Amino acid sequence: MKKILPYSVLLILALVTLVPFAYLLCASVKTNDDFFSALFLPAGDGLLGIAWDHITVGHYARLFTQMSFFRHIVNSFFFASVISVLATLCCAMGGYALAKFRFQGRAMVTNLVLIALIIPGALLLAPSYQLLFRLGLLDTLAGMILPALAPAFGVYLFRQAMISSVPNELLEAARIDGCGEVHLFFSIVLPLVRPMLGAFLLITFLGTWNNFIGPQIVLQTPERFPLAVAVAQLRGVYSQDYGLIMAGTMISIVPVLGLFLLLQKEFIAGLTSGAVKG
Repeated sequence: MKKILPYSVLLILALVTLVPFAYLLCASVKTNDDFFSALFLPAGDGLLGIAWDHITVGHYARLFTQMSFFRHIVNSFFFASVISVLATLCCAMGGYALAKFRFQGRAMVTNLVLIALIIPGALLLAPSYQLLFRLGLLDTLAGMILPALAPAFGVYLFRQAMISSVPNELLEAARIDGCGEVHLFFSIVLPLVRPMLGAFLLITFLGTWNNFIGPQIVLQTPERFPLAVAVAQLRGVYSQDYGLIMAGTMISIVPVLGLFLLLQKEFIAGLTSGAVKG
């Protein structure tokens, strides 16, 4: 009986959370004439009082046949996958070096990482654009990938994870047994911080997938735009096809929702790693 109340509250909160997704799904299969006539599905004489003959999947068909949406999905998957994997690896290496190696200037580098954390990303848009322009990386894949490989947040996050999860005694024992630094990092260190790897991988993937401003600054070719930019461009100048916009938004949500459900255990474990000792 004691569990009935908390589970009831959780059930209500879950239903409230799912309402926007239900509205989005229903809106994506309605015509513009029915968009404002009903909150969810259009009313009619059909089963459950719904006008099923007004339901259409034409918006989804238009996205893939007339607007080459599949290309933008592939672009988003490419950018998000490559950046999330490489950024996770680079941040893990940087965090490991700051946490476990003793070298001159380590404190200064750590302080620089902390200072970089408090700089708003919007302030770096103009300098980043100028740097990419001078390097000839505008409208290239490298221009999108290289600036995102070592965010200060990830480096400091992995530094803290290495300090709390990787004992120095284990590293010294491996070195005494003749284990090289590269093999030591990939075979011993990374498995110990696996929850943080999953959490940061998911965070980076979601951030890259939903990145809206960055691709518009770096890329000029419409065929290279990721899905977030393509969905925004569905808006018309003089009229709006709301069903089409909702369908595009729905398509952009489904892949990241599936990834989150797949990695939710690692994500939660990574967020709570280091919170409990012993």
